[in-house]
Amino acid sequence: MTQTSTAIIGAGIGGIATAVRLAVRGQRVVVFEAQESFGGKMHQLELPGGYRFDGGPSLFTLPHLVDELFELAGRNPADYFRYQRLDPITEYFFADGTRVTAWADAEKFAREVEEKLGVPAADVRAFLARSGRAYDATAGTFLQKSLHKAGTYLSPDVLKALAALPQLGLTSTMHQRHEAAFPDDPRVVQLFDRFATYNGSDPYQAPATLSMIPHLEHGIGAFYPEGGIYAIAQSLVRLAEELGVEFRYNEPVREILVENGRVTGLRTDQGNYPFGQVVSNMDVVPTYRHLLPTQPAPERTLSQPRSSSALIFYWGVARRFPELGVHNIFFSEDYKREFEAIFQQQTISPDPTVYVNITSGHTPTDAPEGHENWFVMVNVPHDQGQDWPALVAQTRAAVLRRVGQALGTDIGPLIRAEHVWDPPGIAARTSSFGGALYGSSSNNTLAAFLRHPNFSRRLKGLYFCGGSVHPGGGIPLCLLSASIVSDLIEN
Repeated sequence: MTQTSTAIIGAGIGGIATAVRLAVRGQRVVVFEAQESFGGKMHQLELPGGYRFDGGPSLFTLPHLVDELFELAGRNPADYFRYQRLDPITEYFFADGTRVTAWADAEKFAREVEEKLGVPAADVRAFLARSGRAYDATAGTFLQKSLHKAGTYLSPDVLKALAALPQLGLTSTMHQRHEAAFPDDPRVVQLFDRFATYNGSDPYQAPATLSMIPHLEHGIGAFYPEGGIYAIAQSLVRLAEELGVEFRYNEPVREILVENGRVTGLRTDQGNYPFGQVVSNMDVVPTYRHLLPTQPAPERTLSQPRSSSALIFYWGVARRFPELGVHNIFFSEDYKREFEAIFQQQTISPDPTVYVNITSGHTPTDAPEGHENWFVMVNVPHDQGQDWPALVAQTRAAVLRRVGQALGTDIGPLIRAEHVWDPPGIAARTSSFGGALYGSSSNNTLAAFLRHPNFSRRLKGLYFCGGSVHPGGGIPLCLLSASIVSDLIEN
C-alpha cells in the first residue's frame, strides 16, 4: 500500500459510498471493518424458522443518490439494484382508534386527512407545498456542501437559502409550526411531529426548519428496494469490489497514525499500514477518544447532546395482517410526555409510539408462508447506563398492549422467533457513541453548524463521513456525506 492510497474506517453506507467515489477517480482504497461483514447499521438478521430482517434502517428515500454512484462508474443502476415507489407509504393508527393512510400522491393524502380527521385538504396541501419550497431552497447549501468551508457561502445556492430564511421558522419549533398549521386537530400535528424522529430529534425542541422533512416522502417519494434495505449495501459493495476496493473484515482499527500534523496511516492488530489519507466512517466521538488518543479533540463538538437511539424487537409472527403495510405507526396518547421521557428523563415512556416495518409482503422469502417478519421499533434515549433489561421488559409489554389494542389481536402468542437490539447493543456493534443513531441531535437552531465537519481542521489528510458528522444520519445524508468528502479530497 502506498502513501497515495486511502484508508476508510468502517464499511457502513457512508464508508462504502466514499470508497466507490474515490475508486471511480482511480484511487487505491482499502476499507477496514471491525465486524464480519459490511453494512454497519444497514445489516441483515436471520432468525430460526425462516425469518429475515433488515437490521437497521427501514425507510428509503432519494434513491437517485444510490443510482448516481453506479452512473459515476459507468454502470447501469438497474443491473445492480432495483426499487419501486411505495403507495401507500405508511399506515397510521392513532390512540383513539382512527386510522389514516399516507398515500404517495400528496393530493390523495390531503383528501385522506380531510376524510378521516376533518382537516381541510387545502391546509394539508399548503403545508406540504411549503415543506417542498423550504427543501428546494436549502438542500443545495445545507445538505450537499460542507458548511465549514468559506467557498460554500459564495455559491448561488446560498442566495436561495438566504431568501428563504423568513419562511424557515428558525425561531420556532417543529411542533409550534405544525400546531399553527393545524390548530384544530392534534392528531395531524402528531403525524407531522413524528418526522423529527427521522434524525433522532424532539419536535418540541427541534427548529421548524425540519418541517421540510415530509417533502422527502410526499413530494419526492418513499421507495422499497428489491430484497430489502440490505440490498443497497450489497449492490454498492459489489460495485466497489469491481472497481478494485479492498474490504478487510474482522480487522478493527486501533489507531490513526499521525506525524507532524498529518495522517500517515493506521494501526490494526495485524500491523501498521501507510496511507496518505484516512476517512473515518466511525462515529466521531470514538474516533477521537480511541483512535486519536494523543491528539486534541474538539470538545465542544463532541459534547453536543446526542440523538435518540432505538429499541428494536425482531419478531417472526405466525399470521398475516392485511391491514398492515411496509411502514406502520401506532401512536401514543401523549406525544409530549413521550419525548420528555426520552430527552429530559433519559428513559422510555410507559406508552411509547411503536413503528412496525414488514417486508415480507414485498419480499415473500423474508417469512414463511402465512407469516410475517415484524421489525418493531421504539424511539428511546441513548445509553447512559440505564437499566436496559428492565426497560426492555417494560417496553415489550407496552408495545404488545398498544399494537394489540389497535389490531384487536393478542400478538404475544403469535411470536415464533424473537431478537432484541437495544442501545448498548447498537453501540457495541456499530461504535455509535451511546448507541445514538444520528450522532448529535438537531434540537437547536445551530445544530447543523455544530456538527463535526467532514474534514479535520488540525490534521491534514483526515476526513469524516457517516451519520455522526455533517450533514447527518440516515441513508440519504450519509450518501451526501460521501459526496462531500470526495469533493474535499479532490480539492
